[in-house]
Amino acid sequence: MNRFFTEDITGDTARITGEDVKHIRKVLRLKQGDLVSVCDGRGTDWLGTIASVSESEVTLTLSDEHPAPTESPIRVTLFQGIPKTGKTENIVQKCTELGVAAVVPVTFARCVAVPKGDYEKKLVRYRRVAFEAAKQSRRGRIPKVLPPVSPDNIPVNDFDTVLVAYEDEHGVTLKNALRSGNPGTRIALVIGPEGGLEESEVGMLKAKGAVPVSLGARILRTETAGPAMLASVLYELE
Repeated sequence: MNRFFTEDITGDTARITGEDVKHIRKVLRLKQGDLVSVCDGRGTDWLGTIASVSESEVTLTLSDEHPAPTESPIRVTLFQGIPKTGKTENIVQKCTELGVAAVVPVTFARCVAVPKGDYEKKLVRYRRVAFEAAKQSRRGRIPKVLPPVSPDNIPVNDFDTVLVAYEDEHGVTLKNALRSGNPGTRIALVIGPEGGLEESEVGMLKAKGAVPVSLGARILRTETAGPAMLASVLYELE
């Protein structure tokens, strides 16, 4: 069944506007009485019956409200050191497909790319990438892509567990950290940029309660580490 996101929901009526209208009319050729799946992007799905189709809007009557079956009870936020140009889109896309709840760019000391005045335009693009990836992977929630923060503004206390990928950690593996005790359902993952994290940054996060972990014997690129760590966490905890 075809599935669409919309936040324009009032009672048992939903409205779809924008590019999806053309897709419904011209490509799928759906008409009054046809059934589709409707998601509000915040974790709830409905069965939608098309009530009317115009050039600018599709109106649906909703029934069978239920939680989106594709969402994990584990809410993972990725704090990603800002990589070189072009890599962030790929990170957002793959992590959305895998099930991330939010992606937050971080301005670590070794970041080559530094946010400039036009970064808000990039955020618009990254959020569009998250939206499209959520549609493709049938997510029930559209992950948030938030404005950049500095390392000392990572809100460690807002999470049950904060795991920092650190190549110089040789005592605690990701598996050890996840299987020791109760990691909870609110997880944060911290990934450094291409140059890695400075020792002082890891020390600062550790002092706040974060846990540095090893991802294994091989060194991963920054655009690989986030999706790999996310997939491992959800595999272990879901």
